[in-house]
Amino acid sequence: MVAANERVVAVIMVGGPTKGTRFRPLSFNVPKPLFPLAGQPMVHHPISACKRIPNLAQIYLLGFYEEREFALYVSSISNELKVPVRYLKEDRPHGSAGGLYHFRDLIMEEDPSHIFLLNCDVCCSFPLPEMLDAHKRYGGMGTILVVKVSAESASEFGELVADPTTNELLHYTEKPETFVSDRINCGVYVFTPDIFTAIEGVSTQRKDRANLRRVSSFEAMQPDTRSLPVNYVRLDQDILSPLAGKKQLYIYETNDFWEQIKTPGMSIKCSGLYLAQFRYTSPHLLANGDGIKKASITGDVYIHPSAKVHPSAKIGPSVSISANARIGAGTRLKHCIILDDVEIKENALVGHAIVGWKSSIGRWACVEASLEILILN
Repeated sequence: MVAANERVVAVIMVGGPTKGTRFRPLSFNVPKPLFPLAGQPMVHHPISACKRIPNLAQIYLLGFYEEREFALYVSSISNELKVPVRYLKEDRPHGSAGGLYHFRDLIMEEDPSHIFLLNCDVCCSFPLPEMLDAHKRYGGMGTILVVKVSAESASEFGELVADPTTNELLHYTEKPETFVSDRINCGVYVFTPDIFTAIEGVSTQRKDRANLRRVSSFEAMQPDTRSLPVNYVRLDQDILSPLAGKKQLYIYETNDFWEQIKTPGMSIKCSGLYLAQFRYTSPHLLANGDGIKKASITGDVYIHPSAKVHPSAKIGPSVSISANARIGAGTRLKHCIILDDVEIKENALVGHAIVGWKSSIGRWACVEASLEILILN
């Protein structure tokens, strides 16, 4: 448990417009972190999870987007959750750990005992209070959320080996060419403020090596000494890998769902996962209907209050309908995301698709993907 006098700060990394290229064309219209999953902006889900952390003092969103793109959302979510949320814009890339260090003085203003670091494009149940309790029992500098995946997909992520008894991180490698482990890094962490000392140590070592190369012709001839900028520090390669096996880092394994939201195709799957989670966390957000006074609802469905859905429509499973959408008589929607101001006319079928802002689907149209997804934008 967290002592009453301890304070916790959360930092959510949201990236920037040049990093979400695989999410195009959807990221042309809205910053990727604000794209709706289960009727809520992508970043809303980790923010809501942070709200459950005891003694949470502040949430920071860290990224490269212009501040004006997040101003309205930050204001509304702060009022909704009654927790201060602030957007911090990086002036240039500092790396996943370097960006945290760049804003260290601001982050430490609350004098936090623990700092959560989350990636925005992660879809999971975010067991943050449980992570924090485990982290305090371990007594280390940091704890990493991990999950077991198939051996075939593990190489796409950071693979790790941990002590089965103590949960100490023993080995970490980012996207290895050969199989190391079926346990992977979920991109969710909790640290003590000692993380800043570790990041500073990397920068100092890099600065010392740069000085050495100026005086050593032999060193300058080595191809592997072409180092990154002094203040560019990567969390995985520069912090996790070197500190593995030194009783400073531990793991917390989740048996719940976990996905990474890199492409539009993952949006529908992750939207469905969040909708299913609403059964337990936010059942009031899920629609219901029997096809008489309201549309027939099957499975987990979100319908924005401003959307107009004909009572004869059949909706679900795994459907999210955004603001001001108009769903006509006899329509059938399943496994799809309907964005703002969309019109779907009578007797149309939409499945495994994302229907973009202000689009229109005609009468009796069939819009359904068999293998991947369709994006109508």
